[in-house]
Amino acid sequence: MPVKVRRMKATDYDALVATWKAAGLPYRPKGRDSRENVERELMQGTSLFFVAEESGKVVGAVLGTQDGRKVWLNRMAVLPSHQKKGVGRMLADAVEKEMERLGIMMACALIDDGNDGSMKFFEGLGYVRHRDIYYFSKRKGGHV
Repeated sequence: MPVKVRRMKATDYDALVATWKAAGLPYRPKGRDSRENVERELMQGTSLFFVAEESGKVVGAVLGTQDGRKVWLNRMAVLPSHQKKGVGRMLADAVEKEMERLGIMMACALIDDGNDGSMKFFEGLGYVRHRDIYYFSKRKGGHV
């Protein structure tokens, strides 16, 4: 069966975590990646969370968000068995389609230094790397 992309549901959480782990993304179960945080974000009107499925099994996911001005593609992961087969592009397309529906004109992705595969992927989608921007964060409870 072909891979299909759909909106993520709260019941996809365990498959989401398994996808992150299989793809080598860090997982912070006591912080931003906790079930409670993901479920809370799903309920907000700012979330653009999608999963890619094949035969009922999650093979990829992206946690997109929008702030009214721009869309952020976060925590994109594809199972190693499905990488380089267009699944990541399908997930990015789903977020960008929602972005256009909302009238938002800019999509962004933050990528950890050294994650060359993700950088090449987003450059291949037409995203421009900015070397003149510094990322700052302030988090309650420290860096989780």
